[in-house]
Amino acid sequence: MKRAWESDLQQDSGANINISPLIDIVFILLLFFIVTSVFVQETGIEVERPKSSQAVTLERESIYVAVNADRKVYFGGSEIGLQGILPTLQRLSPTEDQPVIIQVDGRVPTQFLVSVIDEVKRAGIQTINLATLDPA
Repeated sequence: MKRAWESDLQQDSGANINISPLIDIVFILLLFFIVTSVFVQETGIEVERPKSSQAVTLERESIYVAVNADRKVYFGGSEIGLQGILPTLQRLSPTEDQPVIIQVDGRVPTQFLVSVIDEVKRAGIQTINLATLDPA
C-alpha cells in the first residue's frame, strides 16, 4: 500500500533546483564588493607636470585638482574654475589629514598657482602637494 506522499515523489521524478537563494547570495556579494571598493579619482585632463628630483609617491587617498596651461581648474574631469575649488572641497568634506594634490601645468604663472593654493587652504585642507615628474 502506497502512501499519498510516495505517489507524489514518483510523479516528480525530475529534480528541480530552486536557484532563488543562490541569486540572493550573489546579489549580496555584488553589493558588498561595490560598497567596499575604492575608486581612483583622476583629474580628467593631461598637464605637463614640472620635473623634481625630490618627487615621492603618496600612499594615502588624495583629492586631485588640475590646472592646465590656460589657467582652467578641473576636478573629476569637469572644469570648476578658481571659484569652484572651495565649494567642491567643502562638498567632499575631507578629513584634515587628507591631502590635496594639485596637478599644475609647468607653464602656469606662479601667482595663479598661489591663488589655487589659497582656495584649497580656505577649505580647511592642511596638506597640499604639487604633482611633479621624477626626472629619472
